[in-house]
Amino acid sequence: MERVIVDEQYQSGYEYERTEEPGKNFDPRFKPDLTPKQMLQLGIFAGNYFYEVPNEFPADWFEGVELASAPDKDRNFYKVMASQPLKEWQRKGWIYPEDPKGWFLWYCRYYMGRRIPEEDARQIKRWKNIRRHISQVQKYCLPGDLHCRPRQRQAILHWAYDSRKL
Repeated sequence: MERVIVDEQYQSGYEYERTEEPGKNFDPRFKPDLTPKQMLQLGIFAGNYFYEVPNEFPADWFEGVELASAPDKDRNFYKVMASQPLKEWQRKGWIYPEDPKGWFLWYCRYYMGRRIPEEDARQIKRWKNIRRHISQVQKYCLPGDLHCRPRQRQAILHWAYDSRKL
């Protein structure tokens, strides 16, 4: 067990325990295609999810990743904007105090071994609900056509599904 004290631009004064080995012992319903490192390296959230490399995660996750203080669609894999602003996520009640930046912060912490049973179940349910977007891409696009529905593909990528394989 490892105790993590968060002192980052996006959150300070928060502590949690990592009770699982990184990348191991996931809920059997949760089978992401991509690790947080792979997602960051591919290009997600317009380079703007983190403004600086967080100390709570491995530095190698961010090697070659260009972070930005403002969203830049060219930092996304599909070179399109596919996210709503954080304020919109907050308005819709999708943000919980443990993870003030939302789902991806939850996933990074979950991947690293933090477990919060109720919140994990909520986030896994949200992750599973993205399958409807995958079904739409599969229905309307030829397999491997990365130019078909790029905004939807980028959004799918933000949820750890590898939309390049659709």
